[in-house]
Amino acid sequence: MNIRQLMAGVALAAFTVGPAQAEDVEVLHWWTSGGEAAALNVLKEDLQGQGIGWVDMPVAGGGGEAAMTTLRARVTAGDAPTAVQMLGFDIKDWAAEGVLGNLDDVAAKEGWDGVVPAALQFFSKHDGHWIAAPVNVHSTNWVWISKSALDATGMDAPTTWDELIAVLDAMKANGITPLAHGGQAWQDATIFDAVVLSLGDDFYKASMIDLDPDALGGEKMVEAFDRMAKLRSYVDDNFSGRDWNLASAMVINGEAGMQMMGDWAKGEFLRADKVPGEDFVCIRFPGTQGAVTFNSDQFVMFDVAEGGDAQKAMAAAVMNPTFQSAFNVVKGSVPARTDVPNSDFDACGKKGMADLADAGSNGRLFGSMAHGHSVPASVKNAIYDVVTAHFNGEYDSAAAAEELVNAVEAAQ
Repeated sequence: MNIRQLMAGVALAAFTVGPAQAEDVEVLHWWTSGGEAAALNVLKEDLQGQGIGWVDMPVAGGGGEAAMTTLRARVTAGDAPTAVQMLGFDIKDWAAEGVLGNLDDVAAKEGWDGVVPAALQFFSKHDGHWIAAPVNVHSTNWVWISKSALDATGMDAPTTWDELIAVLDAMKANGITPLAHGGQAWQDATIFDAVVLSLGDDFYKASMIDLDPDALGGEKMVEAFDRMAKLRSYVDDNFSGRDWNLASAMVINGEAGMQMMGDWAKGEFLRADKVPGEDFVCIRFPGTQGAVTFNSDQFVMFDVAEGGDAQKAMAAAVMNPTFQSAFNVVKGSVPARTDVPNSDFDACGKKGMADLADAGSNGRLFGSMAHGHSVPASVKNAIYDVVTAHFNGEYDSAAAAEELVNAVEAAQ
């Protein structure tokens, strides 16, 4: 099913909360890559079909930091957008400021409590009230591998750290960049998330969620930084500042062997007409099989003087099962609702939905530190600084682990 068919299917669905109003929603977001823009069009088309205009306010930057800076300036100036894409603890921080709208009417009417996992509701609600509509669940501990580059190594997709290094070494020997990466703090942290998780669920929880100083500064953390330094040796010299989707393009175009990135990367592969299992392989970061680090894009509605009906219509549209399927098929993520069938999803999408359900039922579903779902922004940014400084050679592994303890303590 192509994007046009998906949008046509969504346009047939009735997403209404009372009579449609001729209003606009101004939407601040950072979905600016080709695959992301294609997915966002699914929502734009639906709202336009209800007579609701879409005023686009894109702010480039895959981790959302630039968007949050722009948002702060808008709110300070008394000119908040009607809807904002937001992640994790950023939602909780804004909710605590008392500036968000209330979506309880829509949520009660459509039964959100029964279909949104508790791990997402933790961020979607404040003081028991719905203040955000979750669009999706992304999982971040993925590796995207060029099938042709993997086949050229004569090896299978890696399942352990040692196998991963063997594949990367073989790719390097074959004359391509083994690991496509963009030197931005959130991208470094995305790999770090997976490396820490690969050293054990308990270690991830202790260090990235509970912020235990012994875990943050101990021998296992030194090992995590050693592994980061090893991965750095497979990255090309021009990685600094590269956007994540350009790193994806390196794999798509055969210039690189693999990328360690969340499942939004799949949208870039699909947009390039690449097929899972034929052109690329999707695996969990070796050592993290059965566990999932997640983030969830949510649309937060600000408390504005006008546009409330349009906000509610947008929230209802976002949570409609037909939209949740259509959007996430294109985006690469999986639905935020647990009752959406997987029939329209490709092999990687089906695997993502199954992995999420399995991790949730087995207590192995963890909020991603790198994407604002395990710790508040101040702590996340402190971890970013240390991880990126180490990745760029400013610290050795032992010094990085020691500095991590200091940075987190200072940020709390």
